[in-house]
Amino acid sequence: MIRWTAKILWMLLGWLELVLTTLPLYLLSFIPALHGRPCYRRLFRHWCRVFVHALGVDLRLHQHLTRPLPERYLLIANHPSAFEDIGIPSLFDVDNLAKIEVKDWWIAGRISTAAGTLFVQREDKSSRQAAAQAIEQALATGRNVALYPEGGVKDIRIHEQFRHGVFDISLRTGIPIVPVFIHYEAQWQFHWHPGQSVVEKMLDYMTATNNRANFHVYDAYKPTDFASKQEYCDVVHARYLGWQRQYLE
Repeated sequence: MIRWTAKILWMLLGWLELVLTTLPLYLLSFIPALHGRPCYRRLFRHWCRVFVHALGVDLRLHQHLTRPLPERYLLIANHPSAFEDIGIPSLFDVDNLAKIEVKDWWIAGRISTAAGTLFVQREDKSSRQAAAQAIEQALATGRNVALYPEGGVKDIRIHEQFRHGVFDISLRTGIPIVPVFIHYEAQWQFHWHPGQSVVEKMLDYMTATNNRANFHVYDAYKPTDFASKQEYCDVVHARYLGWQRQYLE
């Protein structure tokens, strides 16, 4: 009883902090000159961390690095949930690639857009091509970009194949890929099931039987080590299947 009371009070404080953080960030999003600026991005990352607190998620970053992160990189991760949309930028200084529907989310969509989030309509080939160009433009300006080679939330397990887009961009730009493997202790409560609303999913996070979210980051892959995007994709996909066996089976 004492434990649950403490948890509820902690989350209430988190939601109060989230409201107080969201209001100025939302108002600032109406100033076009601030869109994508370093000051707004820093506020956005703080907002993501506050959001994690409000949801009561115990987010842990596990660094399995044998060398420092590259100065510029493409970050990829498996995508079992929607939590990654705030979890990844709370830990890494990246611009997220998100589905176009996120842009229309009340308040959060506007804040994400102003922070530099990139959007794609996954079923539309021309939209995917435009997103690839936007990613390359962001990389050219010195930004790091995070995306999900599974092509969206598929299942709690790694999808049977990765899309080639990020590996093609890495080969063409020479930018390395930093892999992150995401492991939620309460897998089914964190997974975004078909038909669930954003509010329903948030309630799942807040009431999860185990609130631990583990984000494992590993050494970057160098594009010069691969001869083709297919080889690149296959090697990285196989590595994710290995992590899946290690952490989920």
